[in-house]
Amino acid sequence: MKKKNIKDARTFDELLEIKYGKTGTTKRDKFEEKAQYFVISEMLKEARKEANMTQEELADKVGTKKSYISRLENGKCDIQLSTLYRIFEFGLGRPIHLLIG
Repeated sequence: MKKKNIKDARTFDELLEIKYGKTGTTKRDKFEEKAQYFVISEMLKEARKEANMTQEELADKVGTKKSYISRLENGKCDIQLSTLYRIFEFGLGRPIHLLIG
């Protein structure tokens, strides 16, 4: 059977499967994890900007360092759920709703 190319994909799911493998494979799981970190980092950056806060102001408000906020916004580090909650709820005044599915 001929290996599919990305140009053969007709849906986004097919594209992901061609490039990263089926859901549940190691390569696909790593991609999905990185994608989630990217989404969280973009949400954090956007919420901070909407609150008209600098990274330093947000860091001071939640008791961390500017460099940590920067690394989070750039998807360069992991974040604990408690820290994510503290940043959004207390630092930015934005409620968090989790969906586990």
